[in-house]
Amino acid sequence: MSTMQTKSGLRPRRAGWYAGALLLVLALLGLVLYGTGVIGSGGDDDSVDRACGGTLAQGGLSAALHSSRLSAEDLDDGDYLAACRVRTEGSGAKRGSLEVKLRWSTSKAPDSTLVWYNANYNGVRDQAAPLGHGWSGVVRRESGTYQVMVALDCVNQRNKALVAYGDLLGAANSTTLTGLGRVTTETAREAAEKHGCQVEPGRRVTGLSPDTIGRPDAAGPLRQADGSCAALRDTEAERNGTPDVLEYPADTDTPQVNCYLVTKTGKPGYGLYAYYGASAKDFLASEEAALKAAAGPYGERDYAWATATCPRSAQPAVFALYHLYDEDTEGYPVPHYSASFARSALTAFAAHEAKQRGCGSVRMVTQP
Repeated sequence: MSTMQTKSGLRPRRAGWYAGALLLVLALLGLVLYGTGVIGSGGDDDSVDRACGGTLAQGGLSAALHSSRLSAEDLDDGDYLAACRVRTEGSGAKRGSLEVKLRWSTSKAPDSTLVWYNANYNGVRDQAAPLGHGWSGVVRRESGTYQVMVALDCVNQRNKALVAYGDLLGAANSTTLTGLGRVTTETAREAAEKHGCQVEPGRRVTGLSPDTIGRPDAAGPLRQADGSCAALRDTEAERNGTPDVLEYPADTDTPQVNCYLVTKTGKPGYGLYAYYGASAKDFLASEEAALKAAAGPYGERDYAWATATCPRSAQPAVFALYHLYDEDTEGYPVPHYSASFARSALTAFAAHEAKQRGCGSVRMVTQP
């Protein structure tokens, strides 16, 4: 009888021990899954939902920031329709963060957006590659920041566009840059819809890469140009010290086009640019600000401008050529600026661009 009592008394203890062990194992498993992001975002989902007035598109955020543990905050900036920052858990305000800013093209461009246009005298610092995928946008890089900019025309509100800027701070690869492209374009589309601006959006962004933004060492022979520099094949560029080009794919949707004429030593000597719609307006505002600021530190600058009226916007397109300065050598890769060559090169470039866009006749602008 006593033996039976002893055995029956052990059963509850063993059952309790097994139950406790099982709970401990489940708790440890939960911690592992939570820490790896398999369960639980670990971030502040509500703050992400509310960001940028509730228009922040979340598709692409995890890819852009390499994490699903995210939090967001709106930025106090009255210059924008909406502005917000998303960051990974434990990161500082800048490190591991993505910023999205939205504005109307009819409002004055804030200074922070003009910096991308103020660098076009300095080598390839103002370069922009087409975003592609049917979007009116570009991909840019400057001082450790990657930016996707997209401008969506309101088809029901003439001469008005919603402009979105997505900035990714820090290093980038194809995954993070593609994520940035998705966040920026999809946020722009959602914001436009929220504010009654009917747009014609592009396709889902895929396959962006930092290599999309060209490097001077990627320049090729002028005679083989078939993208943004194709119009310059028949010019006297080689005789004027620039036998090579750094170019980008031809894209009639992009709001900015770049072409660089490159010297034998791999230095960009001339930069040619085309700006359309909201980008043309912001570029002109940037140039006006530069003139008021005594044109910067490099003294007199050599350039040529032209304009044309285009069907997509009441804002005339602007075409420009600049004699480029090289900060590495503190000099000009093409020592002597040729005004006659600049005019002929810009004429060819602008005429080609205007034809591709269905614009009117190109007019050369007299320098002040």
